[in-house]
Amino acid sequence: MTKTLDIITIGRSSVDLYGSQIGGRLEDMGSFDKYIGGSPTNIAAGTARLGLRSGLITRVGDEHMGRFIREQLIREGVDVQGVVTDPERLTALVLLGIRDEDRFPLIFYRENCADMALCEDDIDAGYIASARAVVATGTHLSHPQTVAAVLKALDLAHKHGARTALDIDYRPNLWGLAGHDAGEERFIASDAVTAKLQTTLHLFDLIVGTEEEFHIAGGSTDTIEALRAVRKVSDATLVCKRGAAGAVAFSGEIPDCLDDGEAGPGFPIEVFNVLGAGDGFFSGLLKGWMEDADELCAKVGDA
Repeated sequence: MTKTLDIITIGRSSVDLYGSQIGGRLEDMGSFDKYIGGSPTNIAAGTARLGLRSGLITRVGDEHMGRFIREQLIREGVDVQGVVTDPERLTALVLLGIRDEDRFPLIFYRENCADMALCEDDIDAGYIASARAVVATGTHLSHPQTVAAVLKALDLAHKHGARTALDIDYRPNLWGLAGHDAGEERFIASDAVTAKLQTTLHLFDLIVGTEEEFHIAGGSTDTIEALRAVRKVSDATLVCKRGAAGAVAFSGEIPDCLDDGEAGPGFPIEVFNVLGAGDGFFSGLLKGWMEDADELCAKVGDA
């Protein structure tokens, strides 16, 4: 089958409402600016901006916010064939504020939201077969119904020779480990979450996360130990994001020091809002990863 898409992302899709009063408490926000949100939605848009042919599988509500997401994706050049309109559930919302360069309070409005109703019937075999890569994200590994949808997509991807990637994208709040007031929380240890993630890690060719996200995937707050635990269950290339220290990749055994991996240094910027930075990073990484696939195919063709 002709590959008409480079990547398909699967998972969260929301409307992010950012408080316009920078530096204030979320309680004091008087106006908000509206954007699409959710890591797979952001990655689909980000990769499309970089020239990849990108699609998204998710659900949105049959209302104004759902139509906004669909229309904005089309404006970004994202294929929306896999975006299902849910007649019963509302589109997810997130309220966010920017206090300073370290604090970004947010509230997830995701109770029975549309994207968490994603199911196996939403995964079209022909659509998956049209893609060169399928990208899953962590939140949709947290619920039996959405896990079934992701596993179906990954199985089809493997059958049709597509690459597979995972953004660990750990949000304790979305795994039921933190309260509504703790949307900003990035790490809470959980043996149950670690065990759940480790049942799927072998399905991916590329796994990307922050140090904290590898801590939950590997079940240890020691980054090297966590990466080694992930390596025991997965042969994937592991890319660990380290904030200002850049990122480091491991395609084989995990060394004794993070700096002994294939490192990419960070560079100074003025921090305004770190939320979504990882989605931008992953978009750029996927652009290079897919170009690497092109080079590999060319080498095989020349052999």
